[in-house]
Amino acid sequence: MTERLRVGLIGAGLMGHGVGKNIVEKGFPLTVLAHRNRVPIDDLVGRGAREGRSPREMAQGCDLVITCVTGSPQVEEVVFGDAGLLAGMRPGFILAEASTADPESTAKIAAAVAAAGGRFVDIPLTRTPNEAEAGTLGIMCAGDPATIEAIRPVLDCFADTIVHCGAVGSAHKAKLINNMLSLGTAAVVAEALAVATKAGVDLRALHKVVSAGGANSVMFQRLAAWVLDGDDTQAKFALANAQKDLRYYARMAESLPATAYIAGAIHQTFVLANTLGYGQEYVPHLVDALIEANGGKTPSR
Repeated sequence: MTERLRVGLIGAGLMGHGVGKNIVEKGFPLTVLAHRNRVPIDDLVGRGAREGRSPREMAQGCDLVITCVTGSPQVEEVVFGDAGLLAGMRPGFILAEASTADPESTAKIAAAVAAAGGRFVDIPLTRTPNEAEAGTLGIMCAGDPATIEAIRPVLDCFADTIVHCGAVGSAHKAKLINNMLSLGTAAVVAEALAVATKAGVDLRALHKVVSAGGANSVMFQRLAAWVLDGDDTQAKFALANAQKDLRYYARMAESLPATAYIAGAIHQTFVLANTLGYGQEYVPHLVDALIEANGGKTPSR
């Protein structure tokens, strides 16, 4: 294969749109598949992409398909469905799976792709939709090094950091650990800000104190931007998806087996937010959920 790989993208959501935009604008033939939201698909087609009709058609016409969907059930539907990727797969085809996924599902999909003569790598993403649009995402990748090298020109279109994590599935495991750390920090920050609100602490003064000390973090600044300035766009990730990722992490830990007491508390914090109706809001609204749970008035309601 040459650098002019024919690329398919399934999942042009918050992260996927930026991925697709950078691929097509940097000269690779791109086919995209519509799901629920037409807006990103129409935008990518306007930039030069072609719209596909099914995963099967994309497997038949593309050298590489990147999947960037909600989670493992959606990936399995794309792969195993009646008009799924497996139905159109041919020898040499590459599936690069960029979703945050259950590693057990990843292993099943990778085995099925290999049995069909294809190649599989997991390439979950880090950072935010802002970096996706800028083409500066981070990628954890896992699988055959030669396969990763073959698709590296495509990955370079939308990422400035690419780390090889090992055998197939290793990157999806690393992604779950990464997300537990970042979402765990968000839960701690949200609880602190909710308690500070109820205690009547001057939040701008608290922001100055934390920003100048060891308690500061990227996630603190992202959630503080919402509480102080009404900007929830610095952590554009739905609370429902965050809960899903933490559930996958807990399942992975249980399967090892390994203790995950702290992750359990973090997960339940996000369960609470979803139960209170914040599931489609971005992560900074976790503060709102905890303020509401404490009987207070939230910024968004």
